[in-house]
Parts: sequence; structure tokens; C-alpha cells
Amino acid sequence: MKGTLMKLNLLATLRLLVPLAVIGLMALTVTGQQLSTVQPNAQGSLTGKYEGTAKDSTGETKVTLDLVDESGKFSGTFATQLGIFKLVKGQMADGLLSFELEITKSRVPPRPSPRLSLRLKDDKLAGTLWDGVKTSDIELRKAVKDEIAGEWDAVADAQGQPFPFSLSLKLDGDKVSGSSSSQLGTSNISTGTWKDGKLAIMLESGSGQIALIATMVEGKLSGDYDFAGQTSGKWVATKKK
Repeated sequence: MKGTLMKLNLLATLRLLVPLAVIGLMALTVTGQQLSTVQPNAQGSLTGKYEGTAKDSTGETKVTLDLVDESGKFSGTFATQLGIFKLVKGQMADGLLSFELEITKSRVPPRPSPRLSLRLKDDKLAGTLWDGVKTSDIELRKAVKDEIAGEWDAVADAQGQPFPFSLSLKLDGDKVSGSSSSQLGTSNISTGTWKDGKLAIMLESGSGQIALIATMVEGKLSGDYDFAGQTSGKWVATKKK
């Protein structure tokens, strides 16, 4: 009798657990669908100014894109050597951003409406442009705001003592070049980047490499330095007027 009761209790438990497991699987499926729905938007807004090139069989030309992304509603302008075009009918589908181009200022006779198609790839927009006659390959990168090019007066904390030096910086895209001068002489920048408000440069001095990193704080560069792994500290710089 006890054996029969145990079997009945086991069957009742299984009948209860099976629907709960099905409900759990359904919940996981719904959650997965919700995650896959929001995931494409994780890249954030594409708003910004982009600069790049259009290439076809005849050569290469510079192009610019001023893109406005308002919660998935796309607009803006696109400029080539043929003129300036307004972005219309912008839409994103399966990761492909596409537009028709409405001519606002043109240097050529009217043509069928050009079309622009782009995909976000790494840190650039790449795709094709059909100008009504031929197709070109497009590659665009977001333009970096130039806040650092010029001459800077700087001072480093050398174990409690101020060490003044100057920086001459040039910016090309996100690449930084230039030099530094101090009472010890002049050092050239071998590698350097300016990205997302952060500066990182490597100076080649006669005594070894000097690494400088900094962020822009209220118009000043402020950060840390490392001199050939021997000494390190803080430094700050103010742009010359």
C-alpha cells in the first residue's frame, strides 16, 4: 500500500513539474526574443559628421556626410564633387542604412535620384553610392573634433619639483604628431592618438621613451607620464593663445 501511495505522489509531482518547465522554457524564449529585438540598437546614435572617400573605376574623390539619427529616424546631407544632396527616405533594415539623395545644389544636369547604402563596420560606415549612372564604393569615418592642434605650455611633477616643457601638436584624423621641447632638448612624437577626448603620445628622447596620457578637463590637458619606466608622475598643459 505504501509503495502504491509513493508512486501516486511521484506521478502527481511530475504532472506539476512538467507544466512549470514548459512555462519556464516559454519565458526564456520570450526573453531571448526581446533581447534580440533590442540588441541592434546597442550601438547607440549614429549622429555626427563623417568624412571619407568614394572610389570607382575612374578614381577617388572626397565625400562628407552630416547624419542625424533621432531614435532611428535618419536625415541629413551628403556632399560630393557633384553637389550637395539631402538625405531622404532614410531607413535601417537588417543593419543596412539606406537613403535616397535629393539634389539641393548640383553641378551636373538632373539625373535619376541617387541612392546611398551603408553598414556600420568597426568604427566606420562603408557601402555604396549609386549616382544615377555608376556605382562607387564608399568609406566614411566620424570626423574628430580638433581640440588639441597647436602649441601648449606644460609642466610635469618631477618628484615634487616642477619641470616645464612645451608641446607642439598636429592632428590628422585621430593620429597625433609633433614634438616636445624643454631645457633638455627636443623630442619628437613617434606615435600618438586623440580619441574620445583622450590623448596618448610617445616621445623619443635621448634618454629613453616618455609616455604621456591625458584627458581634456576645462580646456586643459591633465594626466600622467612615464619616463622609460624609471620615474612617473602627473602633468598638465594649457594651450597658448
